[in-house]
Amino acid sequence: MNRLLEWLALLPWLVMLVTLPLLVLRRVKLSAFPAPAPEDAPLVSIVVPARNEAVNISVCLASLYSTNYPRFEIIVVDDGSVDGTGDIVRILADHADGNLELVAGAPLPDGWLGKPWACWQGAQRARGELLLFTDADTRHDELLLGHAVGALQANGVDLVTILPRQLMVGFWERVVLPQIFGLLAIRYHDLRRVNTTGKAQDVIANGQFMLIRQAAYRALGGHEALRGEVVEDQRMAQRLVESGRRIFVGHAPELMETRMYRSLGGILEGWTKNLAIGSRRASPGWAAPIVPWLVALFLLAVWVLPPATLLLTFTTAQAAGLRSWSLAATLICLVFWLLMCRGMRVPLRYAAAFPVGAAITAGLFIRSALRGPRVEWKGRQYDMRPDNP
Repeated sequence: MNRLLEWLALLPWLVMLVTLPLLVLRRVKLSAFPAPAPEDAPLVSIVVPARNEAVNISVCLASLYSTNYPRFEIIVVDDGSVDGTGDIVRILADHADGNLELVAGAPLPDGWLGKPWACWQGAQRARGELLLFTDADTRHDELLLGHAVGALQANGVDLVTILPRQLMVGFWERVVLPQIFGLLAIRYHDLRRVNTTGKAQDVIANGQFMLIRQAAYRALGGHEALRGEVVEDQRMAQRLVESGRRIFVGHAPELMETRMYRSLGGILEGWTKNLAIGSRRASPGWAAPIVPWLVALFLLAVWVLPPATLLLTFTTAQAAGLRSWSLAATLICLVFWLLMCRGMRVPLRYAAAFPVGAAITAGLFIRSALRGPRVEWKGRQYDMRPDNP
């Protein structure tokens, strides 16, 4: 009987391990959609919002210019940078062939967050039938834009967004970020369902790459309608679905890569602003207030409890009976994270740090929930309460 109870206690971990392949098998590959013929290729206006991106902007623009897509223009919006981002773009524009424009961003108006404001300014200068909003820390393969336009046309959708390869280089990136990306993979494990659902809470978009029809963007109200949205990419996708339009999310790690953060401080700042709001938006209304807390509890119970219990059994004689369960659960966790690290191209040795990563991520969800409407990002502070635009 004790052995049976032990196996039952291991069941949640075994189920997760067995269902892990579903996270891979249900991917939709962007590369499956061929680019349109040159004569059928619509003009794409590429809008790059950039605030203090001197370390990234040159490589980003070089990769955008390497595209073999025949018709495009690039609009970089310098959003009040103080690190020379605008000067770099200006030099590049002087040596370009006329399809790179630098827009000096206007001061941030009341009620706006920085990124929606920069994207909105860039969109006002765009001439293309299609708009591509992409971040300055991205690197694009020459085939990416063609496949994205092909996917948009083949599926008859208004928005194409992708899941690229997320570069994780530093120690804390490799410890913490797999936990967050793992949660996203679990929540949105079936992209086919994401691409066909009519429920706004079940769709997602990645602001690192969002290709949208100009007509749909204008009908939505553009970024002006999203001016106070912290997670503006998710909200844009939800607004499109709410209006009866369709989106397409494709997996494209071989076509784009990005390195989101370079330090633990950057990880804490960036995800604190997103996690609570994004998780609530991805949940039924009745559950939204408690979702960040439930996710934190899940992380602690599933990934931290088994190894913590295992350590406890070696220090407390009364806990010796838990040793076999906690050892088995910890080993299952380790196998799970070995497979996840392999899939994310993270060195396998970092799988052993899964309890640390899970504990930090749980703390991030709690920190994000406690911060409420106060947002800090790239040197700006916002109070998003209705009476504090």
